[in-house]
Amino acid sequence: MATDTSASSSETATQTTAPKRKRWKSRAVSRTVDAGNSAYCAVCDELIKFRARIRAEQIICNVYVKNRWDRVEHYHPECYEEAGAPYGEPKG
Repeated sequence: MATDTSASSSETATQTTAPKRKRWKSRAVSRTVDAGNSAYCAVCDELIKFRARIRAEQIICNVYVKNRWDRVEHYHPECYEEAGAPYGEPKG
């Protein structure tokens, strides 16, 4: 008895050509602190303050859990280093 393999080979072709879903990865960026900023550092829980004469930096992280956006975390640059750069090297 002959078996028909045409159906299974077309299914395999369809499965391999289907587009893959993008894998979202948590990431960090370095940005200047803007006037009116009201974010608190995720490590020390202190306000990340804007200062007019000092161009202070902050680390902002988009955090993804199970391939879905979950939250934004803010850090002082020194606190982010102290935490071991949990979301990788910040992009500028």
